[in-house]
Amino acid sequence: MYKYILLIGTGSFIGGVSRFLMSRYIQNSVISGFPYGTMLVNILGCLLIGVFYGLSERGNLMSPELRMFLTVGLCGGFTTFSTFSMESLSLLKDGNFFQFTLYTTLSLFLCLAATWAGNAATKLF
Repeated sequence: MYKYILLIGTGSFIGGVSRFLMSRYIQNSVISGFPYGTMLVNILGCLLIGVFYGLSERGNLMSPELRMFLTVGLCGGFTTFSTFSMESLSLLKDGNFFQFTLYTTLSLFLCLAATWAGNAATKLF
C-alpha cells in the first residue's frame, strides 16, 4: 500500500508542476481572458490517460504500479477539472456567457475526443 501511495504522490507532484508550468506558459503566450492554458492542459491530459489505459489493456506492456503512477498520479495531478470548474464559474459571474458556453462545450467535447483518440491509437500498434 505504501508503495502505491509513494508512486501516486510522486506522479501527482510531477503532473501538478507540469500543469502549472505548461498552463502558465500557454496563457502568457496569448493575450486573452479566455483560459486557453487550462483547456489545452485538460485536452492533453485526457489524451495521455487514454493512451495509458489503452496500453495497460494490451497485456504485459505496463505493470499495475506503472499504470497507477501514470494515470492516478501523473494524469490526476496534471488535469485540472477543479480549475476548469472555477474558471467556468468566474466566466459566468463576470457575465461572459458566450465565453462560458464556448469554454465548457469545447473542453468537454475535445477532452472526451482526446481520451477516445489516445485509447484508439494504442489499438493501431
